[in-house]
Amino acid sequence: MSPTKAVENRREQILREAARLFAERGFHGVGVDEIGAAVGISGPGLYRHFTGKDAMLAELLVGISGRLLAAGRMRVAETPDPAEALDALIRGHIDFAIDDRPLITLHDRELDRLRETDRKLVRQLQRQYVEEWVAVVRRVHPHATELEARAAVHAVFGLLNSTPHLGSQSGLPERSATAALLQRLALSALAALDGETALDSGDDRRVTY
Repeated sequence: MSPTKAVENRREQILREAARLFAERGFHGVGVDEIGAAVGISGPGLYRHFTGKDAMLAELLVGISGRLLAAGRMRVAETPDPAEALDALIRGHIDFAIDDRPLITLHDRELDRLRETDRKLVRQLQRQYVEEWVAVVRRVHPHATELEARAAVHAVFGLLNSTPHLGSQSGLPERSATAALLQRLALSALAALDGETALDSGDDRRVTY
């Protein structure tokens, strides 16, 4: 492994453990020594990778906002069929909601701790991500107004981002079952724009994962 790759991997490891600890104990409840211990280095050793906890928090929240937007745009670009593009967006967000639960908690609790410039960047990236969804939703549900589609998208995000409130990972159904349930719920919520549910449509593709 190249030195550059090793540094990247260590940064990712630090960020992953920092997200977990911040979500469990709160940003101010975690010190650099604890984060360092979680990844097997000294607390001061963290400063070779980050200037401090504030920098870690910013990279976590700005980073995931940017990754969600980039992945969403890629899914839409690669999937010309609107219904399939919407399905891909939902699946991608479900992967995030299940695999990165600490980041959802972190966003809800700690966003206001970011510097104003970083907080504005997070909001800007999130608005762009929402608009990617709104555009696809309106192609699938053409009778919905822009305001209705945007409200529905925010409602679906609230539904999917509820995963941190579902209890410990060990208390959830196995991953594919949880993902399939979330997918059905999201599709049914969006189908309400047409006055129906996904199950009413009889589309078996919509209830598998």
